[in-house]
Amino acid sequence: MKRIFLTGFMGSGKSTVGAVLAEQLKADFADTDAYIEEKEAKRISDIFAEQGEAHFRSLETKALEEVHERIVSTGGGIIERPENISLMKEKGIVVYLSTTFAEISRRLDEDETRPLWKQDLDGKKLLFSRRLPVYEQAADIIVATDGRPADDIAAEILHKLKEE
Repeated sequence: MKRIFLTGFMGSGKSTVGAVLAEQLKADFADTDAYIEEKEAKRISDIFAEQGEAHFRSLETKALEEVHERIVSTGGGIIERPENISLMKEKGIVVYLSTTFAEISRRLDEDETRPLWKQDLDGKKLLFSRRLPVYEQAADIIVATDGRPADDIAAEILHKLKEE
């Protein structure tokens, strides 16, 4: 079976669903954000603050090249670079966890760890609306996540994979 790359906006549940999916498939799991933090020995917020977003995006591309796990949860901005989309499509199936802006806002209401979420409401909405069509275009499979537990989302992904 092909590798599975989970994409979606920050707070869409990629890490949580990825872990559940890996458990259900008895497969190995990687989270590109966690991989980068471990490799760089820095939090993502510190990488953004010290070296900027462009440097972080380069680290994401490198992470995609280096991780070999079957299930891979990606950072919300992984689709910012076309080469990342190409890498994921070349290596496996891209699953977009579609989540509404209202649900994202609810989930991230108290989250202070995400550099790109620390902006005004208009900035957040602009980022969301700019990325949305890229997620949709890059996806092989789209799964809605609003109000659903991770095990239901993982089960739907497995069902859709069988249809592939």
